[in-house]
Amino acid sequence: MRQYAAIKQQHPEALLFFRLGDFYEMFYEDAVVAARELQITLTSRHKESGTPVPMCGVPYHSAETYIARLIRKGYKVAVCDQMEDARAAKKLVRREVTRVITPGTAADQALDSGENNFLAAVARAGDVVGFAALDLSTGEFRATEFRGPDAAQRVEEELAQMRPREVLFASSLPLFDRQARAGSAPEIRLTETPLEDWVFAPDYAVPLVENHFGVLSLEGYGLAGRAAAAAAAGAVLHYVRATQRGSLDHVDRIGFYERHDAMVLDAVTVRNLELVEPLFAGAGQEVTLLHALDQTVTAMGKRLLRAWLLRPSLDTTEIERRLDAVEALLRDTVGREELRRALDGILDLERLLSRVTLETANPRDVLALAASLARVPGARAVLERQPGERLAALHQQMDELADLRARIEQTLVPEPPLSFADGGVIAPGVDAALDELRGLSRNSKQHVARIEERERKRTGIQSLKVKFNSVFGYYLEISKPNLHLVPADYDRKQTLVNAERFTTPELKEYEAKILDAQEKIVELERRLFQELRTAVAAEARRIRQTALAVAEVDVLANLAHLAASCGYTRPRLDDSGDLEIVAGRHAVIEQLELEAGTERFVPNDLYLNATTQAILVVTGPNMGGKSTYLRQAALIVLLAQMGSFVPARAARLGVMDRIFTRIGASDNLARGRSTFMVEMTETAAILHTATPRSLVLLDEIGRGTATYDGLAIAWAAVEYLHARTRAKTLFATHYHELTELAEHLSGVKNYHVSVKESAGGIVFLRKVEPGAADRSYGIEVAKLAGLPAEVVQRAREVLAEHETAEHRLGDHLTASGEATARQLTIFSPVDSELVERLRQADPDQMTPRQAHDLLYELKKKME
Repeated sequence: MRQYAAIKQQHPEALLFFRLGDFYEMFYEDAVVAARELQITLTSRHKESGTPVPMCGVPYHSAETYIARLIRKGYKVAVCDQMEDARAAKKLVRREVTRVITPGTAADQALDSGENNFLAAVARAGDVVGFAALDLSTGEFRATEFRGPDAAQRVEEELAQMRPREVLFASSLPLFDRQARAGSAPEIRLTETPLEDWVFAPDYAVPLVENHFGVLSLEGYGLAGRAAAAAAAGAVLHYVRATQRGSLDHVDRIGFYERHDAMVLDAVTVRNLELVEPLFAGAGQEVTLLHALDQTVTAMGKRLLRAWLLRPSLDTTEIERRLDAVEALLRDTVGREELRRALDGILDLERLLSRVTLETANPRDVLALAASLARVPGARAVLERQPGERLAALHQQMDELADLRARIEQTLVPEPPLSFADGGVIAPGVDAALDELRGLSRNSKQHVARIEERERKRTGIQSLKVKFNSVFGYYLEISKPNLHLVPADYDRKQTLVNAERFTTPELKEYEAKILDAQEKIVELERRLFQELRTAVAAEARRIRQTALAVAEVDVLANLAHLAASCGYTRPRLDDSGDLEIVAGRHAVIEQLELEAGTERFVPNDLYLNATTQAILVVTGPNMGGKSTYLRQAALIVLLAQMGSFVPARAARLGVMDRIFTRIGASDNLARGRSTFMVEMTETAAILHTATPRSLVLLDEIGRGTATYDGLAIAWAAVEYLHARTRAKTLFATHYHELTELAEHLSGVKNYHVSVKESAGGIVFLRKVEPGAADRSYGIEVAKLAGLPAEVVQRAREVLAEHETAEHRLGDHLTASGEATARQLTIFSPVDSELVERLRQADPDQMTPRQAHDLLYELKKKME
């Protein structure tokens, strides 16, 4: 327990898995926490002392499963192993922490294969904030910097989009200003790990990065002159080296990126468009765009598809190269399917490689790596026949690694055991000494049988048997009636009820030789496997390059397969800045309807430009399809810029720098934010940040407050977008008064979702057409929802009363900037006679008495 306490003191922040024989044990508070989180039995030891020690444990052979569960819950685990054979040790067994597993450094098989597991670090230097992120399980390493007063907010947006499992920061500088962020981005859930400030010092962190990559300068990685980004990267490497064993050979590069190198999708937009997760709890993954697109056949392809989806390109050349590759594969149906079949057997090369370099790979992992590499030649053969610059480059990047594969296959048996203790991991013929020891061990039964037969003849005891157990080793067992025949050179070891056990100098010598042979076999096999694993790690750069190429080929083939099966077309990119979609469809809803066998999706056109049609005000009933129309426009733009064909008859667009969304109603009461506050915060971010190259989707702005407050805000927001940002905007609303903006603002046009009225109610036609809707049909939708008949009837009566007295807001509002002396009136329904009397009154011709009488008369009428 003193040994346990000393090791625990070195890792106070982690749950300590302390190896005791066949179990990893936990004690004290660690045991209480682990028992609760893992739902295992909490026991205790030293009960007799009056101060029992809480204790729980898990079998060592299944520890990885339990550790993975704790890591997913945000805990850190320090694994303490026995560093010597307990049987050989004459004193306390030496134990050491061999690795510390944290949410950001997990690299085991329990990780989600389709998502990265990033460890991030934030380094501050004045108004510059450096940011770095490493996926230890794949070797992907990137860094960037943010400058200016909003740098901290931009880092938070990057964290919200990248969603690292753990983030490192200097202990003297809090990661977030909790009060300042109370009304900003969505809550970020991650493990926050403070480190000492010196870890982030450039004079320590920067050389650490240079030494890791073996360079004199970081200029080749784009980090020259970017000390904050390099310091963040150095902090990541420091933390990984402190917690992991192994060489980290698979972390062979780092890339500097600018956030504006790709389309910016903030966390709100990613959530509202349901790109990777459903918007509502309980909805399945099938409602997400990622699920609709993902028909990849490798884990590496799944991660790359997700990365492209969340970071669509702004580089027209890069987009066109991807589209060219997709088109080439689309045209060659046979070749495409052959390619996908060849890729289908390739396992996760990146994560297998990471386990090799981190020295956690077992023989089966290394064999899986070789089996995956064996499928690469088939994929290369298909690619060799494909036209196009991108596919030719990927063909060259794929390395078959035939030499490494052959060494693995020659060294390991086809089906190795899980544990080295079982023996039989290394193939025959690899090592002569190993083969000799195996021969000795394999022939032991025959040798023992010969000894048994010889001793029976020598003693005349036909029932004599030579046996073995782990306590006494080899011994001769003789029944009691034959004890008088026992020779004098037999040494008695144990007396039983019906027999006695003996040994001889010969048996003792043979036992030592056999046991020594078994131990040497295990030791020699472990050493040979470690040599093999080191040889594999030495080829990390070649393996990782192949893995990256396989991932991209998988994604491109996936996009081609999707285009073929769903009828997608190639988008056309130009410099006009226009957005034109002909017969566009919603990728997710279309698939869901096809799978369910329900109504066919109704396609719609869209045209936006920077001058005459920059903003579309879309009206129509609830359930009519306004939100779908908005979302499908965004998804088509996003798909085009990630290099995919799109669900439309035709599409033409200029590259968009951002997509903004303000869709739906939600609150965050835990952070003191009402539905309306969330709505206004998101709207404010859009109005402050959108540019003429942005696509803005606004759905029901202003609905979270009083009618005329909301109407005024929505009206002003459209005017601001038209006058200031000139962003291409789709503005869905139930405020029919907003349709009058088209009469005053040259870039605003009205569109509506059409419906058909019948005796039984309304039919949604799902067609978006020019012009404003005549009404919202809210009561008809309420009827379809099942409101009681009397409620529906009374609602119609109340609506009729209000429509009789309502005046169009356009009589009192004009677009901002027009010369007018009129002001807003009270928007509630007013008596037409009172209004007429006020119009006829001439204050310049009235005496004070007449004005006083008129005021009393009007007041009396209102009562």
